[in-house]
Amino acid sequence: MATAPWWENAVVYQVYPRSFCDGNGDGTGDLAGLLARLPYLAGLGVDAIWICPWYPSPMADGGYDVADYLDIEPAYGTLHDADELSAAAHDCGLRVLIDIVPNHTSSRHNWFAAALRDEAGARDRYWFRAGRGPGGDAPPNDWASMFGGSAWTRVEDGLWYLHLFAPDQPDLNWQHPQVRSEFERILRFWFDRGVDGFRIDVAHGLEKDPELPDAGPRPAAGLLSITAHPAWDRDAVHEIYRAWRRVADEYTPGRVFVAECWVADNRRLARYLRPDELHTAFQFDLLKAPWRAAELRAVIDDAVAQAQAVGAPPTWVLSNHDTTRVVTRYARSQPDHPVEPHWERARWAAERADLDLGRRRARAAALLQLALPGTAYVYQGDELGLEEIENLPDNARQDPTWRQSGHADVGRDGCRIPLPWSAEHASFGFSPRGATAPPWLPQPAHWAALSVAAQTEDPHSVLALYRAALALRRIYWAGASGAIEWLETPSDTLAFRRGAAQCLVNFAPDSIDIPRGFRVVAASQPDVDRTLPTDAAVWLTPR
Repeated sequence: MATAPWWENAVVYQVYPRSFCDGNGDGTGDLAGLLARLPYLAGLGVDAIWICPWYPSPMADGGYDVADYLDIEPAYGTLHDADELSAAAHDCGLRVLIDIVPNHTSSRHNWFAAALRDEAGARDRYWFRAGRGPGGDAPPNDWASMFGGSAWTRVEDGLWYLHLFAPDQPDLNWQHPQVRSEFERILRFWFDRGVDGFRIDVAHGLEKDPELPDAGPRPAAGLLSITAHPAWDRDAVHEIYRAWRRVADEYTPGRVFVAECWVADNRRLARYLRPDELHTAFQFDLLKAPWRAAELRAVIDDAVAQAQAVGAPPTWVLSNHDTTRVVTRYARSQPDHPVEPHWERARWAAERADLDLGRRRARAAALLQLALPGTAYVYQGDELGLEEIENLPDNARQDPTWRQSGHADVGRDGCRIPLPWSAEHASFGFSPRGATAPPWLPQPAHWAALSVAAQTEDPHSVLALYRAALALRRIYWAGASGAIEWLETPSDTLAFRRGAAQCLVNFAPDSIDIPRGFRVVAASQPDVDRTLPTDAAVWLTPR
């Protein structure tokens, strides 16, 4: 009997390297810091780590503006450090996934430098076009940047170039054969160095309508998930991923891709997961769903059905480096419709957050996520119950969204604050003892109580819950069937069985009885025995 690929039931921990751990004391996280903390990750119980971009970058967008895909950002370390980290992770039993950013390069990439010099053919690798109107003074079309403002910037000779994100991130033209061949070379370069897979940034982008037509009026929220936009989720993108799959299949054991695809629905998402394309894709519907039983059940059913139809595992995520942290999302009012967790920040900023409520719900959501079939991704700090830090000083904000939106959108810095490891000194252990450089983003004083050291001493902490749940997941859920059997429960609750274990979640305002004949093997709140409080979850097995 064939063994299932490792990623089909894996838990993957997302590392945002600037904010994970600073090994050299300069206030920025690096590979040395990550290497030193590998025992923590192995002890947490995850199966793999996904490292956000570690390439040389001007950091106009936190590393997602790549200047060189075949090297390491000097502030993080060297290629030798990356090799050492990968080997050490494998020795700890951890697989290593890294980011690849194929939709755009940095404006400092040598290809774009050649394009600005107008070297022969260099502009064909990007989208340079003449403007509209008298003198070409208007952008070539009405496309908007995801960070605010126009998606076009004019260069000195009068032409315009496309950037669906920051002006520092010019979009590549994937109809150019050199773009395609270069990225296949990049994949092989890192596969040959031992990485186990890639998370594909903006995987639904890449191919644009070559006519570059106007998009027409679009709402600000949800632009990334509108199928009809001429820049997103075009059918031609799938041939790129068929070629990438052929590259991955050259390696034994097989390597894995996980796609960041903001698309209209799960039927569109499943197209990326056909047997000759990508292995997995993030299930953002779980992240976008309000904290209510009916909506979450519908999301789970649709996601599982669509993934199973193409033979791929569902891939669940509750937050990441682009979205409002799960504690803060659940600490505010729950709308009657799915939300876009990044673009809703402006609305949420006007509401008072009940962080105690948010943490209760986040703890329950963790047990729900880890009981579901497929792959689970955990964003760094979620295992500590960290919240979004929304009151950063304006002069500390670094996300380009803040600037490009005219200071209307505070951006994503609040979910990227450096982690607290201890309460011993100013950076809470993020930087080594004696370091004088402050962390690249300021940490709130109250995070001392949420540090790894503080939570390790507390058997009821969020960290203790994650450690216990990840260990128990291997026993009760990882080997269970992918089929979900929903159980009859009172309204405003969810319960399902997979194998012998059950997961029960209470969304109702009052406590509910736990079924007789079962014992609690994991609970999101302490001292749960015969009744389950509101906003809580348990795992049950027969007595």
